This record gives sequence, C-alpha cells and structure tokens, in this order.
Amino acid sequence: MTQSVVVQVGQCGNQIGCCFWDLALREHAAVNQKGIYDEAISSFFRNVDTRVVGDGGSISKGKICSLKARAVLIDMEEGVVNEILQGPLRDVFDTKQLITDISGSGNNWAVGHRVFGSLYQDQILEKLRKSAEHCDCLQCFFIIHSMGGGTGSGLGTFLLKMLEDEFPEVYRFVTSIYPSGEDDVITSPYNSVLAMKELNEHADCVLPIDNQSLFDIISKIDLMVNSGKLGTTVKPKSLVTSSSGALKTRPKKPFDAMNNIVANLLLNLTSSARFEGSLNMDLNEISMNLVPFPQLHYLVSSLTPLYTLTDVNIPPRRLDQMFSDAFSKDHQLLRADPKRSLYLACALMVRGNVQISDLRRNIERLKPSLQFVSWNQEGWKTSLCSIPPVGHSHSLLALANNTCVKPTFMELKERFMRLYKKKAHLHHYLQVEGMEESCFTEAVSSLSALIQEYNQLDATKNMPVQDLPRLSVAM
Repeated sequence: MTQSVVVQVGQCGNQIGCCFWDLALREHAAVNQKGIYDEAISSFFRNVDTRVVGDGGSISKGKICSLKARAVLIDMEEGVVNEILQGPLRDVFDTKQLITDISGSGNNWAVGHRVFGSLYQDQILEKLRKSAEHCDCLQCFFIIHSMGGGTGSGLGTFLLKMLEDEFPEVYRFVTSIYPSGEDDVITSPYNSVLAMKELNEHADCVLPIDNQSLFDIISKIDLMVNSGKLGTTVKPKSLVTSSSGALKTRPKKPFDAMNNIVANLLLNLTSSARFEGSLNMDLNEISMNLVPFPQLHYLVSSLTPLYTLTDVNIPPRRLDQMFSDAFSKDHQLLRADPKRSLYLACALMVRGNVQISDLRRNIERLKPSLQFVSWNQEGWKTSLCSIPPVGHSHSLLALANNTCVKPTFMELKERFMRLYKKKAHLHHYLQVEGMEESCFTEAVSSLSALIQEYNQLDATKNMPVQDLPRLSVAM
C-alpha cells in the first residue's frame, strides 16, 4: 500500500485541508470499527505511540494509539492554523509539521514566492523530508492552495518546484482554487497568472476548481432544501442548520460548505488507493492515462452526489442518473460544459455496490453525446471501489481532460491584461527583490501558449474519425 502527503498552503488551503482530515477520519471510523491500524488508514495517517519521545513512536500494526496526519501545514499568517490547533482536530496534526509567520503575504504573489520562499525554503524542505521518511512507499504529494491570494499562489507554487527537485519520482497533484470574477482581491489576476506559469511547468496534474461554481452548487442545495424538493431533509447540526435546527441565514460566501465539496473530491480521488475494489486505480494511473501532453494536465472534476456527508439527506439518485449527472454542467466544479467541448481522456471513479457491467453500459450509453479527439476514441479509465462514502450507497467522481477549461483561462488572461495595460498595482510587485516586468510578460506568454494548445485541439472538433487499417493475423 502506498502513502500520500498533503501539503496545505495559505488560508484557503488550510481550511480545505481541515475539512479533508475531518471527513477522512469519519470515513475510516465508519469502515474500521475495530480500531485496528490497517493499510487503508496508513495511506494518510501514521500510528504514533505518544509515550515515546521523539520520532521513534511509529507503530506499523495493531491497535490505533494516536493517529497523526501525513500533512504539512503552511501559512504566512497564524490565524487559520491556530484555529485548527485549538479545534477538535488539534491532536491529529504533528506540531513539528507546521510553518507559520505573522505578517502574511499581503495578497502579493511576489512576497509569497520570492520573499517567504527563500526565507522558509530550508524549513519547508526539512518538514517535507521528515514527512517522506515516515512513509514506506511515498507515491504522491497533494498540494491544496488558492490562486488569488499571496501565500497560496506564491509560496504554494514555490514549494511545487522544490518538490520536483527533491522528489522527482513522486507525483504532484495540485488542487487549485481559482478566484471568481467578483473576487475581493484586486490583484488576484496577477497572482493567478504568475502562479499558472509555475503550475504549467512543475505540476503533474492540476484539478482547477472555481469559487463561483462551488458557490452556485451550495446555492442550489439551499434552494432544494428551502423548497422541500425531492423529499429533501436537512441533517441536524449540518452546515445549513444552526444548533436549534432552524435554517441558517447563509453568509454571503459559505466557505465551510464549499470547502466540504473540495474535501469530498479528494476523498473520492484517493478512495481506490485506500480501499479494496474489483477495479482499482492507482494515483499514478490518473496522470499516465489522462495526460497525453505534459502541459495539458488540467483535469475538470465533477462529483455526484454533491452533498456527501454534509448538508442534506436526499434520496439516492438512480445509478444511470448518477452517470448522466457527472457529465452535466451543473455538477462540474469549474464553470464549464464538457459535453460541448472536446475530450482528450476521461476517468470515472465509482464507489459502492456497482458492477463493471453497469460501468460499461453507461459508458456505451453516454458515448454518442461526448466528443473525443480522433486519436483517442477509447480514452476511458475506470475504477470501482467497493467502499461507498459514508451515508450513501454509491458515488461517482469524473475527471475530464477536456478543452472546456479554456474559457476559464481566457477570462483570467483578460482580467490580467485589464490591470497590466494600465500597469495598475505593478509597483507592489516590482519592489520585491528579483521581480521584474519580464516575470509578468513571461507568465502571460505561458498562459497564451496553453490557450493556443487548446485552440489547436478544438480546431479538430467535428473532424471525421478515420478507421485505421488493422493488422491481419493469419490463422
């Protein structure tokens, strides 16, 4: 069994990370009721004997003593990490695996990347090495960060390059939260485009998630709950109810519920690596099968059901409907419509009591409505994990390498150019040592080149698929 390390960077990264560890513990508690430290738990948790001083207290088998997350928590402000350390999950994190500062990056990629990157490089490297040493077979680093702020975008992409240099054989999966057009950080287009260049060059797979999509999904859940559609009932003490059971008036940005969706995405993504199933998919297989060209490693994710473990008890969707939902634009975690764009490849990760025949039948049913590139008409990768999410009979995560990501990148470039043409706020970046205007021109050129690659693929859409002659075998 392989292990993975989660590196959560910045306010957004740490808040999503906290949600992830909470849900992971609940999921393993539901499956592992005897409290035995097994291979499934070992993929994300160490079993530590707290009576042993130092690092010698790891226990590889037997009863669970004290679980420690395979995580590194980094933020250049103390607030969120301190909140985690005072919350119910405080004992899950090894305090030696935290790095915080007090000043913050001031929504400036250059401060996060150049200033804090060089200042904390040795410390970060030490924590990463320590996490790796605790693994028998380290397969993957999961980086969780946002693109719009300073620490998540700047320091988050700085450590991506460090991971590539230090652990070149270990996969780097990045969950990147992209800002919406109405983002309250004025400099977020600069931060996002500067970060994009680093993601293009140093990530193996990027799961781009759009704040606006998450907000829209949560709004739809609210609407269903308040209208009483589909026999929906609200779970007590959930993210949509207060302790008294009355509906909460949601804050303008319900980040807790939004973070929960991203945490569930990561749980489902790793389920096949953690639990048994008739058709397992290793994390390295995702990159191998879904990324045909090095830079086109952006995978659009969709999740069904969307409310796993969180807000509402909704009657389970019929199995076939679940597959249809995964390809509808309402279930995408990025504002995109993959059915109207071109697929390079697609992975379906199914959990629960689902048969391989169900999987094949639904792929055949959906195929005519989906356009794949001519040279990869059978570009499907599938997995079946027998353990469903807590509270559900089955679930589906779809990962699509699809040209529908292009509009998100084009919109980001437009927002960047609106600021850059006026040289607005540029001086905040240029006063950081090592930052020059060429950093901006190179970053936007990198993004333009990526968009152009998607344009070239889109130009092949609707082209006839040629049946290549097959080799005849004499019998």
